[in-house]
Amino acid sequence: MRVLISGYSGLVGTELAKQLRELGHEPVALVRRAKTGDDEVSWNPGVEPLEASVMESIDAVVNLGGATTGRIPWTKNYMKTIISSRLDTTRALVDAINKAKNQPKVLVSGSASGIYGNRGDEILDEDSGRGTGFLADLASQWEAEASKANTRVVYARTTMVMSKKLGALGRLLPLIKAGIGGPLGNGKQWWAWISLEDEARAIIHLIDNERVSGAYNLTAPEPATCAQIVKALGKALKRPTLLMVPAWAMRLLVGVAADELLLCSQNMSAQKLIDTGFAFKHPTLSEAVEYVVG
Repeated sequence: MRVLISGYSGLVGTELAKQLRELGHEPVALVRRAKTGDDEVSWNPGVEPLEASVMESIDAVVNLGGATTGRIPWTKNYMKTIISSRLDTTRALVDAINKAKNQPKVLVSGSASGIYGNRGDEILDEDSGRGTGFLADLASQWEAEASKANTRVVYARTTMVMSKKLGALGRLLPLIKAGIGGPLGNGKQWWAWISLEDEARAIIHLIDNERVSGAYNLTAPEPATCAQIVKALGKALKRPTLLMVPAWAMRLLVGVAADELLLCSQNMSAQKLIDTGFAFKHPTLSEAVEYVVG
C-alpha cells in the first residue's frame, strides 16, 4: 500500500511513516520543495495546483499538514497562517483526489480536539457537537473541506500527543525536569492525551478498516486532568510539581492560546475508536508516562 502523507516531517508524520515501513507499506511524502526522490511528491502551494496524476498510484492519503499551534503567542498574522496552511493543503489534496482517474480508497484528514471548545467536565464523544473559539472554528472548517473528497473520508480528531520527542510537552517537560513545573491554572481542566505510538497506530487502523468513516477521537481511554498529568510526570522523573501557574499569568504571557490550548477542558471519549476493534498500547496515564520518560 502506498500512503501519501502531508506533514510527513512532523512529529506524527515521522512516526506514521516509520510504522508503515515496518508493516511493509510505502509512505510517500508530500513536500513543498523540488522533488528529490521516488518517495516524495513535490508541490508549490499558491503557485501551482497539486496534479491529479499524483493520486494515480496512491492507495491512501493522510492529511497532517499545517503550521504548529504550539508556536506562541499567536499573532493575528500567525493565526492566519495556521488557518491557511490547513485549509489550502486540504483543498489541494481533495481537488487532486476528485480529478484522479484512479482515486485513493481513503482520505484520513487531520482535525483536532479543539473542535469541541472548552466543555468543562462534559464527556465528549464524536456526536457532542462543536464548541466555540478559534480552534473550534478552524477544525470545523478543516473537516468541511475534507468532506468534499469523493472517497471514504475519516476525520482524525487529534489530542495532546505524548512523545519521547517532547511534542506537546515540549515546554512543560523541561520545567518539570528542572523541578519548577506544576499545574496550569487550577489544574482541574481535562487534557485529552494519546501516546505518539498509539496515534500513528490508530491512523493506520482507520486506513485499514474499510467500514469506518466520519469523525474519530484519537484519545486514550483513561481521562486525566492537567494536574494529574503533571503529577504523574513529576513522580516518574522524581521531581516536585508544586508550582502552580495562575491562569491570569498565562493569559498575560501567552495570550489567546492560553485559553484555547492550556486552560481548555476536554474530557474526550475513545469508545467509538475502541468499538472498531482498536487496542491501545498505552491505554493508561501511567503507561504513557513510562513511555515518555523511560
